[in-house]
Amino acid sequence: MKWVHVSENWSAFFEAIIEKWPEADEAELEEIDGDQRAFIRYISEVTGQETAETRDEIREWLAGEIPSDIVMDPAHDNHSIALSSKYLGEGEDEYDDDARFGDDDEVRGDGDRPRD
Repeated sequence: MKWVHVSENWSAFFEAIIEKWPEADEAELEEIDGDQRAFIRYISEVTGQETAETRDEIREWLAGEIPSDIVMDPAHDNHSIALSSKYLGEGEDEYDDDARFGDDDEVRGDGDRPRD
């Protein structure tokens, strides 16, 4: 993930941040408000690490997966939809309603119609 993902969804990352750095305080994180430099200084301060070491640790943390609660956030949906465009056929738009593709009236194997 990139820092932009963190800063755009700052409060949603609190749980993941506190899990990684238990010394962090949610009230202090709120004050940081997604500012990367302030976050590096803060984590360095609460862990007692050198700034360079903290920066490397945060870089490693960013190399991990985006927490599932962030991925499931509606704000992230449009990004995921846009990425799915490479799997669509020519002339199809990733933002079009699925009904346009003609499979909404098909009956599934369990006897139910697909839900919107």
